[in-house]
Amino acid sequence: MANTYSQLYIHIVFAVKGRENLISKNWKDEIYKYITGIVTNKGQKLIAINGMPDHIHILIGLKPDKSISDLVRDIKANSSKFINAKRWINGKFEWQNGFGAFTYGHSQLTNIIKYIENQEEHHKTRTFKDEYIEFLKLFNIGFKNEYLFDEI
Repeated sequence: MANTYSQLYIHIVFAVKGRENLISKNWKDEIYKYITGIVTNKGQKLIAINGMPDHIHILIGLKPDKSISDLVRDIKANSSKFINAKRWINGKFEWQNGFGAFTYGHSQLTNIIKYIENQEEHHKTRTFKDEYIEFLKLFNIGFKNEYLFDEI
């Protein structure tokens, strides 16, 4: 797309199915590297990635010709296959349906990168569910509690 200039930063958040604590500290860096590869191979730029045992945060620079839904679908499908092929958990690993996607301006990047990098600190006092609902409210996104999370 010649003569197209953009600056699109998207913060993506999604959870392990049932919000189970399945992402182990022993292999989380390997899955983050794998997800980085997926994003890069799709022609996008991964800026920050981190999470907790039950969810993940990804900050990307998105080109305007790429669908965020398609990208997240590819990240979730391919990373699930990778985790299952590695047999890091007993049973089948799956991500929950859906995701959150929140936009930021260039001047906000430092703060959101720090937020993603400091997940462990944030979750000492706040659950993922509380964090996610806070994002939805902050961005004025309407939601129904019964559709937020797949419960076990």
